[in-house]
Amino acid sequence: QVTLVESGGGLVQDGGSLRLSCAASGPTFRHYVIMAWFRQAPGKEREFVAAIGWTADYTHYADSVKGRFTISKDDSKNTMYLDMDRLRAADTAVYFCATSRVRDYYTDAAYYGIWGQGTQVTVSS
Repeated sequence: QVTLVESGGGLVQDGGSLRLSCAASGPTFRHYVIMAWFRQAPGKEREFVAAIGWTADYTHYADSVKGRFTISKDDSKNTMYLDMDRLRAADTAVYFCATSRVRDYYTDAAYYGIWGQGTQVTVSS
């Protein structure tokens, strides 16, 4: 069983920066090909933020974060990161990392079978 653990959330002022981490573990993790960040604000549906290939070199971003957020990974640590710059109040949400065995439909949360517990990001205006 694969386990994902997020960290790095917190309170930041408008225009500030945060780095989120997602550590993966488990004997079957090598079977997963893509990892992603989603977020969910109160009263809203979970939405795609960014994704990165675990066995291939590619990244994808939601239009709302393109140019402000950067997704990356450290293969030696089985850890994925999300560097968030120029944060806005609209970025306030619980951020989840997830992983999938299917690269296609990477924006669709339904295709991700493993999820972390989430970490709160709050941007004060």
